[in-house]
Amino acid sequence: MADSDSTTQPVEIFDSLPYYDNDLEEDPTLREKVEHELARHRKNPTTLHPRVPPPYQLFTKNPLLQSELERVESHQPFPPIDTIRFQLPPPTSAPGTDEEWKASLDNARAQLEHQRMRQTNVSLLQTYGPNAWRIHNYLLEAQAKQIEKTLEDLKQLTVDVNRQRKNDQERLGTQLNMLETRWTQLISSVLQIEMANVALDGEIDRLNRREAEVAEMV
Repeated sequence: MADSDSTTQPVEIFDSLPYYDNDLEEDPTLREKVEHELARHRKNPTTLHPRVPPPYQLFTKNPLLQSELERVESHQPFPPIDTIRFQLPPPTSAPGTDEEWKASLDNARAQLEHQRMRQTNVSLLQTYGPNAWRIHNYLLEAQAKQIEKTLEDLKQLTVDVNRQRKNDQERLGTQLNMLETRWTQLISSVLQIEMANVALDGEIDRLNRREAEVAEMV
């Protein structure tokens, strides 16, 4: 036997119908009261909504990128580039100590290796760069099209949701107005019946008194 609760339609509860209600347009002072109340209670929330997911931690496995992201978030300036490594400074003292000459030679070797790597990279770029660039552009275009399609689908979904909300609110607003009109008619009918009852009671009292007078006369 099927559960009767599973087939029960959910009850629609609406606190307001912004697509249907026009109280603010009909009463200008009401808008001022609403704005005043919002300004009085407007403050930044201290906690997020429970349904908001926790922030996603980026670059958890890359401390260098994580520190750079923290620098950008804190609006710290980019550290200046160390230009000393692109120079060939001689020893500061004359004729120079063994340690100073060793540091200068190590710097020269590092820069020579750097230039060699640059030449290798330039050669690789000339050989494989054009095709790699075309593939990269193709992948970027595919990703862009996918993102654009996702965006259009999301916009359409938003439009559909808002349209459905508007239709539901207009339907419920019309139903509420009909119920309010019916309620007013019923109240009016009850009042008319009560007035008729009062008049009938008065007529009955008058007839009773008339009957008593006639009985006395007989």
